[in-house]
Parts: sequence; structure tokens; C-alpha cells
Amino acid sequence: MKRIVVTVVAAGLALSGATTVATAAPNGTTPPGFEPAPIPFGKCESASLQRAGAECGLLEVPLDYAKPGGTKIKIAVSRIKHKVADDKFQGIMLTNPGGPGGSGLGLSRLGQLVPDKAGDAYDWIGFDPRGVGKSEPQVSCDGNYFSYNRPYYVPVSSELEQAWLAKAKGYADACKAKNGEVLEHLKTTDNANDMESIRKALGQQQINYYGFSYGTYLGQVYSSLYPERVRRMVFDGTVDPRDIWYDANLNQDVAFDRNIKVYFDWIARNDATYKLGTTAKQVEKLYYTKLEELRRKPADGVIGPDEWTDAFLQAGYYVFGWTDIAAAFSAYVHKGDAKPIKDLYDASNGQGPGADNGYAVYLGTQCTDLQWPKSWIKWRIDNWITFAKAPFETWGNAWFNAPCLNWGAKAGKPVRVDGRKVPSLLMINETLDAATPYEGALEVRSRYPNAALIEGVGGTTHSGSLNGVECTDNAIADYLTSGKLPARKPGRRSDAQCDPVPQPEATAPAAKSAEPTAKSAGMAVRQLVRR
Repeated sequence: MKRIVVTVVAAGLALSGATTVATAAPNGTTPPGFEPAPIPFGKCESASLQRAGAECGLLEVPLDYAKPGGTKIKIAVSRIKHKVADDKFQGIMLTNPGGPGGSGLGLSRLGQLVPDKAGDAYDWIGFDPRGVGKSEPQVSCDGNYFSYNRPYYVPVSSELEQAWLAKAKGYADACKAKNGEVLEHLKTTDNANDMESIRKALGQQQINYYGFSYGTYLGQVYSSLYPERVRRMVFDGTVDPRDIWYDANLNQDVAFDRNIKVYFDWIARNDATYKLGTTAKQVEKLYYTKLEELRRKPADGVIGPDEWTDAFLQAGYYVFGWTDIAAAFSAYVHKGDAKPIKDLYDASNGQGPGADNGYAVYLGTQCTDLQWPKSWIKWRIDNWITFAKAPFETWGNAWFNAPCLNWGAKAGKPVRVDGRKVPSLLMINETLDAATPYEGALEVRSRYPNAALIEGVGGTTHSGSLNGVECTDNAIADYLTSGKLPARKPGRRSDAQCDPVPQPEATAPAAKSAEPTAKSAGMAVRQLVRR
């Protein structure tokens, strides 16, 4: 899953049998011998968290829960306390933005986005998962890995293929050299046990949970290991537990190709503004024409075909930012100005020391949750077959995950996701979500008999709840207030249907483009985590 974080262009996900993992005891408790100390909360470094009244602290946990007396690491935690009388308090609400590798410290402010002040009855808990952000140690490998004008994604020659294989192996080797034994303990099960430690440190018998994207898989694992510790959960953009993680990326490639065509159709319907073609096919042809031009001569010496592809990727994830991308496309086509495209690329691909933190942890989790195919021949065949029907993102996604071929940590076995003992779950998924395809939500619903699924009918946005769609957001508020779920309907289907996050109105191309903002794109939740 490529950059599957609620904050950025992101997103990724065969599961059978009753396998559990050594890091969690079979009775649903953390292994004996470790009891976390209370979190020493104090002032947050973040000004936005300070303004929101949050407090922050570091929770010490074992690097390896099988060795609770061994090496310790620290998890950065933020908390915004409930704003109701104590007798109306509904407990703690842990949150996760996705990724894996997304910083969640700022998500303690998520409660402020819930309508009718329904979030006020909870203590909202944000945290940076192990290895991420303010947690200690922070994992990184090569901050310049996403530098400009990289080899062309599509390996049309053996030289390109070997260049990418060497580049990916070099990154994996750097991760091993710089992070050592930490890489062995970045699995989803480790993060689930950290959530259990947070619960214990806060002195609570149960947690509530709100997870986006990969965070829905983390919620699935936690609730399968610790069902008696779950009260209420919200999953937005649900990972399919059958596809962890190799197959999920191939499935995503097909879905993203579909969604970029939806976006090109939107551009065509707004040809009066962008002047890029009056049909989706014309816009698509222009997109690939410019990509080929950039193969021959990168714009400003830095923006090649890969950066061009990555700049457009967000349009496949969200309707947020559609206008910015179209404006940048238009500026390059009509003025030869590549700076807006570069700005879009830079917004999601930082460079410099530590800039790869999210990517490094993404790989640390995905490469070790389950063994990826060890044969490059299989990767090559599968990706060329997928590329034939879905050329937009297939090879970019393949190389994004290619360090898993040589990852310097042993893969584990996934938890069997089983929600039969979980008392309550509200799920949200748009029909054409590319990062977490809709079939995955239906699968998880089938495993959680006390779940209800809200479908954003026809929408292409990934994890878009609490961004102003009243039907969805009011249902979330009702659920958090009373535990009320939409009535569950028979069969493999959604239980309630709402409008999706709406496509934006076209805006005229600006003189220069910048990163999409909450004001221009409605990215309320994403901005909470970015700042």
C-alpha cells in the first residue's frame, strides 16, 4: 500500500487459519512481566496542540514484548481530555491516521470535528506509533531516497530494472545498518500491543478507537487480540485482511487506474477552466504525452516521468486537491511552468535527514507483517500483467515496495482477524476508494457481526469522514453519543448509503501552486495530522 495515510497521498494490503503471534498471549492480554508506568503528561511541543489544550508525554514500552525486561523504547502520546461532567465521560478514544508510518500525535484534536460536540465526552488520544515522529527512536534510512529525476518507473529495459533493484536493495541495506534490531519489532502486532500498553497506562478497562486506512487494520488486529478491551470503534477506509500486503498493492493498481480516469473526466468537464481536452480520453492522452516528453528531457532538470506520476497520485486517492493538480497540469502544458508540479511532488516527498521516516516505518511494518514473495520473477510477471490493464501507478507502486525483497528483518505471521466477540463497530467506505477497495469493507463487515457499514455511494475518496458530509458525519456523532448503529441489513452489502465527499468546483489556474490547504480542499482531518 503506497502512502496510505490520512495526512498525505498514501496507501496497501492472504490470510487464513487461526494463527496468532508470539507477541500477544492467547487470552488477549499482553505477555506477563510488563506493566507500563503512568504517562508523565506535560506541555506539548506543537503549538497547535497547545492551543487545543492537549498534553503530551512519552510512554516507555518494551521493544520486544516477549522480553519485557529488555530494551525499552518510548511512544509519544497526546491527550485532550473530555469536556463534559465526569458522570457523562465515555472513556478514551485512541486514534490512528494510517500509513503504516503516519504520525498520529495531532489526532487528539479529531474530536473537535465531530458534529454536535459528540466528541466532547471522550478523552481523545493521539500517538506516534513506534519508530514514528516524536516516538523514540525515530526510524529513518536515507532521507534523499526520493530525490528528483529518478530512473523511469516502467522497466522497459534491463538497465532500468537493474537500476531500480539496486536502488531498492540499497535502501533496505541502509535501513538495516542504521536501525538494527528495531526493524524486527515494527509489526502491526507490536503496535497493537503498544495500544494495550497505552490503555493500561491510562488506567482504563476499555478503549474506543477511530482508525483511518491502515489504522483500520491495526484496529482489526487489536480487536482480534483484545476483544474484551473494545467498547466502540470507527473504521474509515477499511483494509481487506485477506490481502496483507503484496496482493493488496496489485489490487490498488487497478483501482487507481480507474480513479485517475474519473479525474481526467472531471478535468474534461471543466475544459473551459483548464483547457486540457474535452473528453477524458483526450486528457489522458495529454497526460501520457507529457510523461513521455519528461522521459526525454526532465523539466528544469529535476521533474521526470516519476515525479510527474507522483504529483498526480493524490487525485486517485481523494477529491481533495483536484483543483491544485489540474491547475499545475494546465500551467505546465500552456506555460511550460513545472514549478507547480514540483511543489505538489515536494509536498508528499520530503528530502533531507529524517525525511523518509514515514516511508521507512511503512516498509518496516509491511515487509514484516507477512513474508513477501522472495522471487523477483514473480514480482516482474505480476506487475507486467497488471501494468497491461492499469499503467498509471503499477510500476511506481512496485518499486515503492521493492525494498521488501531484501528487507533486513524476519517476517512474522498475521493475526487471524475475528470480530465475533467485538461489541460494536461503525465502518465508512466510499464505493470507488482505490487505496482500500470497497470489497475489503464488505469482508470485514462479514467478520464483525456487530458492525454496520456506511457506503459513500459512487465516491472515489479514501478515508474522508469528518470532512463535512452531513449524512456520514451525523451518523458518527450519533454512534459516539449513544452507540447507535445503522440497522444491519442481510447479505453482503452496506447498511446505510450516504453521498460521497463531493467533487470540487473548478477554479482558475493560479500564477503559482502550493500544497492543497484545508480551506481550498476541505482537508480538515489531514491538516490535523500535518501540523
